[in-house]
Amino acid sequence: MKFAKVMPTILGGALLLASVSSAAAAPLSDQSIPLQAPYASEEGIQLNSGSDETIFNFLGQQEQFLNSDVKSQLKIIKRTTDTSGVRHFRLKQYIKGIPVYGAEQTIHLDKTGQVSSALGDLPPVEEQAIPNDGVAEISAEDAIKIASEEATSRVGELGEPQKTPEAELNIYHNEEDNQTYLVYITEVNVLEPAPLRTKYFVNAVDGSIVSQYDLINFATGTGTGVLGDTKTLTTTQSGSTFQLKDTTRGKGIETYTASNRSTIPGTLLTDSDNVWTDRAGVDAHAYAAATYDFYKNKFNRNGLDGNGLLIKSTVHYGSNYNNAFWNGVQIVFGDGDGTTFTSLSGDLDVVGHELTHGVIENTANLEYRNEPGALNEAFADIFGNTIQNKNWLIGDDIYTPNIPGDALRSLSNPTLYGQPDKYSDRYTGTADNGGVHTNSGIINKAYYLAVQGGTHNGVTVTGIGRDKAIQIFYSTLVNYLTPTSKFAAAKTATIQAAKDLYGATSAEVTAITKAYQAVGL
Repeated sequence: MKFAKVMPTILGGALLLASVSSAAAAPLSDQSIPLQAPYASEEGIQLNSGSDETIFNFLGQQEQFLNSDVKSQLKIIKRTTDTSGVRHFRLKQYIKGIPVYGAEQTIHLDKTGQVSSALGDLPPVEEQAIPNDGVAEISAEDAIKIASEEATSRVGELGEPQKTPEAELNIYHNEEDNQTYLVYITEVNVLEPAPLRTKYFVNAVDGSIVSQYDLINFATGTGTGVLGDTKTLTTTQSGSTFQLKDTTRGKGIETYTASNRSTIPGTLLTDSDNVWTDRAGVDAHAYAAATYDFYKNKFNRNGLDGNGLLIKSTVHYGSNYNNAFWNGVQIVFGDGDGTTFTSLSGDLDVVGHELTHGVIENTANLEYRNEPGALNEAFADIFGNTIQNKNWLIGDDIYTPNIPGDALRSLSNPTLYGQPDKYSDRYTGTADNGGVHTNSGIINKAYYLAVQGGTHNGVTVTGIGRDKAIQIFYSTLVNYLTPTSKFAAAKTATIQAAKDLYGATSAEVTAITKAYQAVGL
């Protein structure tokens, strides 16, 4: 396939393409806790103003599912109310005061104050199974050093960290060996000698590395933009100079140039007459603003973190660099080599995709490997594509500029670009963090069917349009999914989000249900 020419140059992140292999379907289990007897009484539970006490009373009935005293282990970490009046509570599990990695529950109260659903994934961790009685034998500083040494062994001497290294003590149940560990969770995040962002789970008892994975999100993706179009920009005047700095959106949008070096953020772009000719900078700035506006206007969300997080973009990173990435702090764009890619800031769905990784990191925080990682990639694709709202392709404006109509991915037909469009064809290997860029096609196809309708794998779906579908998927991401959610949990969560927004017997619920059925979920 034509993608073979891309593979050697793409390191593995947001728009990476990887080969897909078919595998026989495995039994699918819903990892969420179902809302059914005896989980909820037939008449439901009436809540008084969504009080914490009532939430815990409800959970107190579920100890047969949790194998522990939930009142002492689950803490409410977030409370929100959406525009439909549904209240959402996010809870996290702690044992001996130590957070359990990925162990989150979401509980949802309908407009009448009744519990409508409870979703999440609590690993099978019991207090007596916690190593060393929850006491660490190494320090957080030791864990950070161990992670840095491992990264150095892979890529060479590390440059300055992009985020101040921290290490948090967690209880971690490793699905690979079905063992429970006391770990420090930390990450290495550098640009030199190459962009690297790796999460580590360091055994807090003996210092060994229990697990690790990469989570840099690469994209394989008035001024004049990359494609020659003219855009209106919000800038700031400083003396006789104009800066590519927008102070009207959240805490701001700033666009820098790395001047073909590998230092970020680089130098803030400036101009003498406010008529901008740096095409990559123009698009990066305009598309960051468009992404901010989309989330603000569509969901009343103030930026990537909900609190107006400053959006920094850097263009002209490296020399002929065929990637863009979100590194947890900002977005970075290469100029491309002119053959595989043109300037990567020149496509709104790519910019929207990358910045959506920031939204995901600040909401469900889907783990960037295996099925949660594929969900991470799918939601970034779905929102990036919806922000642009042009067609069903990803990256078509910047990928292989000399081949018209070419793209990185298709939501309407994932198989065009080597992705599965049903669960039974999913990739089950270990490459690409467990196929995060291949298996995302399954969820992408479900979203397309929910929007557009159609018959797939013998299931006919009546579409509900982009506006309703994206509202449902946004609520799913922000209110229902947890870091370790898998495809089955995503199906349950999306259906529940549709019920809460549009009613249990609505056409929207039917469309979402059938869309997931059509992709084998």
